[in-house]
Amino acid sequence: MSRAGRTLPAMAAAAAVVAVAAAAVLAMADSGPTRPPSGGVGASVAVDRFFERYVASDGRVVRHDEGGDTVSEGQAYAMLMAVASGDRARFDRVWGWTRENLQREDGLLSYLWRDGRVADPEAAADADLDAAHALILAGRRFGDRSLRRDGLEIASAILSKETVRRHGRRVLVAGPWARSGTPWINPSYFSPRAFAVLGRASGHRGWAELRGSSFALTRELTANGPGLAPDWARLGPPGRSRPSSSPGGRSRSARFGYDAVRVPLRSAWACSARERNLAARPWDFLHGQAGGGIGPEYGLGGKRLAQGTHPAAMVAGAAAARAAGERGAAGRLLDRAADEEYRSSTYYGAALVALGRLMLETRSLNAGCGSR
Repeated sequence: MSRAGRTLPAMAAAAAVVAVAAAAVLAMADSGPTRPPSGGVGASVAVDRFFERYVASDGRVVRHDEGGDTVSEGQAYAMLMAVASGDRARFDRVWGWTRENLQREDGLLSYLWRDGRVADPEAAADADLDAAHALILAGRRFGDRSLRRDGLEIASAILSKETVRRHGRRVLVAGPWARSGTPWINPSYFSPRAFAVLGRASGHRGWAELRGSSFALTRELTANGPGLAPDWARLGPPGRSRPSSSPGGRSRSARFGYDAVRVPLRSAWACSARERNLAARPWDFLHGQAGGGIGPEYGLGGKRLAQGTHPAAMVAGAAAARAAGERGAAGRLLDRAADEEYRSSTYYGAALVALGRLMLETRSLNAGCGSR
């Protein structure tokens, strides 16, 4: 899951927790029926399920399977789900808690909250980007310009504190901590649709620059072998950006794992066909894996690095299939992801199933590509 925005020691410790939780795929004690629904679940059911299991009454997204903490990524996911559902009450609760407990003076969101306080004040660029995007969409859907202003405040902070300019192009880095030296990038943080929406809402040309650089970097980093994006990379000159092990040291080699599974999903959800086509790159490989269940981690050459399957990996396969024009295969993979999440629920699996349904099977989050 998201690891940017953490200090490096905190990243290492948190990554170990994530690895254990993901490998075990533990069901919560109060998980209810264990028999999966026939044929999976639709988007609205997946969203309701996420809110019922992981969102507290005050709007805090609780990672029950990871110690009961809260990350900014989860708050942003819930905001996107609420605006997609047209549920103003849910949106206000989630954004209200987020603003009150995580928003920093500069407008960005602190990454980690635990035991009643912020445990890591660093920011993660994916959460900031998703939250800003959700606020712009909410301002439009709910007719509330104050939400739009909140979104533009975060958007401005992203451009000033979570981007770098290298070799004539502006690039989104993993967070403020990732700008110095050889910058760290996480390709799964690139959101072409969010760049387009924020660009039209703000009128700032920086978003078009980010859209262009993210396309170029994603194309560059998926050019070889089975087309798998890395969880992490270091930003070098154009044509030389290189996949990397994680900043926290959990993995000693670059891999397609719990972060990178989001790359096909975000690309498949993009505004333009050119951007969506990038999501199809790993389809031939993932299609070959689908029979036995798409694994949660692979080497970039295609070697399987972890046993079992995970709903988030199935969603990645569905996004790649959709981009390749294989709608039937995409639907079947989303159903399998939903069934697996139903049997053994985790925060991340439930979030990716809901977002996958919304992004790939509905138009509820499609506003903003073509008009300001």
